[in-house]
Amino acid sequence: MATITVNMHEAKTNLSRLVEKAAQGESVVIAKAGKPMVRIVSVDTPVPARKKRIGFLAGQVTVPGAQAFNELGSEEIATMFGGDE
Repeated sequence: MATITVNMHEAKTNLSRLVEKAAQGESVVIAKAGKPMVRIVSVDTPVPARKKRIGFLAGQVTVPGAQAFNELGSEEIATMFGGDE
């Protein structure tokens, strides 16, 4: 699918032609002073799904090892269930 970029003046002048191109599956970007502002696409064009961000916390979180995890709260559990009688 091709993308066409046009300036605001050209978009005003050729709006019908640009809408027709969008209806045929082309993406049309309208720019103002060279900065892309809006995109014209067909109503039937599927909205792209957001990409899943796998690993976005890599290196920022630590997970305790299995031994440390298994020992968490062991004293409290022993007290609750009569281990210190």
